[in-house]
Amino acid sequence: MTKFENFLSQLRGKRVAVIGIGVSNTPLLRLLLSAGAHVTACDRKNREALGALAGELEAAGAYLKLGDRYLDELGGAELIFRTPGLRPDTPQLCAARARGAVVTSEMETFFEVCPCTMLAVTGSDGKTTTTTLIAEMLKNAGNTVWLGGNIGAPLLADTGRMKPEDFAVLELSSFQLMTMTRSPHVAVITNLSPNHLDYHLDMAEYVEAKTNIFSHQSTGDVLVLNADNAETAALAARAHGEVRLFSRASRPEDGVSFDGATLFAERDGTHTPLFARPADRLRGLHNVENMMAACAAVRDYVPAEVMAHTVETFAGIEHRCELVRVLDGVSYYNDSIASSPTRCAAGLVAFEQKVILIAGGYDKHIPFDELGFVIRDHVKLLLLCGATAEAIEHAVRAAGGVTPPIVRCEKLEECVSTARASALPGDIVTLSPACASFDQFPNFMKRGEYFKERVHELK
Repeated sequence: MTKFENFLSQLRGKRVAVIGIGVSNTPLLRLLLSAGAHVTACDRKNREALGALAGELEAAGAYLKLGDRYLDELGGAELIFRTPGLRPDTPQLCAARARGAVVTSEMETFFEVCPCTMLAVTGSDGKTTTTTLIAEMLKNAGNTVWLGGNIGAPLLADTGRMKPEDFAVLELSSFQLMTMTRSPHVAVITNLSPNHLDYHLDMAEYVEAKTNIFSHQSTGDVLVLNADNAETAALAARAHGEVRLFSRASRPEDGVSFDGATLFAERDGTHTPLFARPADRLRGLHNVENMMAACAAVRDYVPAEVMAHTVETFAGIEHRCELVRVLDGVSYYNDSIASSPTRCAAGLVAFEQKVILIAGGYDKHIPFDELGFVIRDHVKLLLLCGATAEAIEHAVRAAGGVTPPIVRCEKLEECVSTARASALPGDIVTLSPACASFDQFPNFMKRGEYFKERVHELK
């Protein structure tokens, strides 16, 4: 019996609660029900918000606990699956643990039962691009790859179809990593900077959560780190296995380097060219770092020529410096993924000219001081909306020097129309919010889709 089969066999008749009825947990709910568990599905959303899914789950045998008191039904559960957005020290979860319930998550369970080699990526910025590059490189080398975590599909329900020779490639957030007790065979941390401080108690807790991606590794495992990021580089001393560094500023002993034009593999004193940076793919030096991280991660599994082919043919990812439209000589870019100041700054410096920037959104309690200087130097017109508009404007004005004109808008739609009225042929308009979307949109994807719809409506 495989670990996954053993997991399923133990579910029959067990009282299980699943917190969160969303995209990632719906396959989990169906899996638990099919295995014979007594399932309570808990969610803050009401029945109307869930739509037809509520009836489907009840028809399959689930009991629904919805609304503001959705955590009140945990008392009878023996096994609880926590949604990543709910802190593990929530009082109801602490009470459940105290009476003997096991609190886990879809991803934690997947790590326990996954039969194949796992490569996982975390960091403050660049996670999705790096994860996708790793998956594509492995696929192009002829492997079967399962992509999951924050991107792709929830993988636990697919575990029974996985083979030992396959690869699971995962993007992991600090929320998912907080309670992890296992680590992947290859762990990548792209960079670390203040983020999600509305969820974490402080920066120290945020960083510590990220370290769980490698803290349970063994001597035969690999940790890939950004040597140019002080917070990340410092973690090398805590590694249990092999450390590979990537750097644009130096040549690490083991890892990947970049001389401004070409990526190089550094290993055992050799300095071997991998491939030249593509001129028309993955704009910006932050994407060079993503390429380097991916190459370091797959070195044992993918030939250099396959790495090169993957990067040269990579079409990019939606909502990441995505060209939406060129209208009357003005280029409109969707960089809605830029939900932190550092990611916004990286996107701005990727352009060779000053841009019209649309920014602002939900307040994650992250400082904008450094971003203020970048906006001052790389933006010709700043359009602000959302809860953080005042804080971003203050940071730009505090930077001193010649600041760009700043316009406050009520909603994103007004930002788009103002940009259209202000832009001249040859200008670049980019949505790069530097903030999360939750003040107006459920996630950055919906924000990016809304922006693209408004841009395509322009006459």
